[in-house]
Amino acid sequence: MTETIAWDDFEKVDIRSGTVIAAEPFPQARKPAYKLRIDFGPEIGEKKSSAQITVHYSADELVGRRVMAVVNFPPRQIGPFMSEVLTLGFADEDGAVVLAGIDKTVPNGSRLM
Repeated sequence: MTETIAWDDFEKVDIRSGTVIAAEPFPQARKPAYKLRIDFGPEIGEKKSSAQITVHYSADELVGRRVMAVVNFPPRQIGPFMSEVLTLGFADEDGAVVLAGIDKTVPNGSRLM
């Protein structure tokens, strides 16, 4: 476990729901990854993300999938691609990323509470 944080620290992290609207291979990435376009609704709009999730997901099955992402980190240049949000997941026992899930329908852009 990491150090304890204050509630105010947690509130600074803006985690939102979104729907993947496009996914394609990212062959220029150092580790296998996809380039994702995610719709976060009218307030935030569409954002791009690089995600190392190729072990458990194909690009085709990602389209339409609901995801969670941190939307208030600064953009990060990953090779020739600018990643605007951090798509969230957990490492399985082999270290491959499994996406964090949303088990009921919520609007795109809903904030984690």
